[in-house]
Amino acid sequence: MRCPFCSHEDTQVKDSRPSEDGSSIRRRRFCPACNSRFTTFERVQLRELTVVKSSGERKLFDRDKIARSMGIALRKRPVEPDAVEMAINRIVQKLESEGESDIPTQRIGTLVMDELKKLDAVAYIRYASVYRDFGNAEDFESFVEKL
Repeated sequence: MRCPFCSHEDTQVKDSRPSEDGSSIRRRRFCPACNSRFTTFERVQLRELTVVKSSGERKLFDRDKIARSMGIALRKRPVEPDAVEMAINRIVQKLESEGESDIPTQRIGTLVMDELKKLDAVAYIRYASVYRDFGNAEDFESFVEKL
């Protein structure tokens, strides 16, 4: 593994342990060239997924995009990072196990909303406001009433 700080090619694994949900392995690494420490995660990838956008454009699935969007919705909310990581793992596992390689963005958005609803109601509403493109206060009101 290459060091993200100095690009030295030979780093050492100091500690390995499974994640809480057992879906990945967390490795603490050390770079002997610059004495930096960093963490990597090793995950199983069942298949290559392609995201099909509403415009028809196709892109490789990027797990980090889900993490970023959930992070924005959960900003300053009392949710443990491990709970978020497990939610992201559940989303990815569902997508990989569905048998389809082409995943519409709407499917991903729906799964993210389902997981956010379980984690935090405020984050769920924040995400929905962007995902469902709320234009005014009445949109928020009608959405919250449905909760």
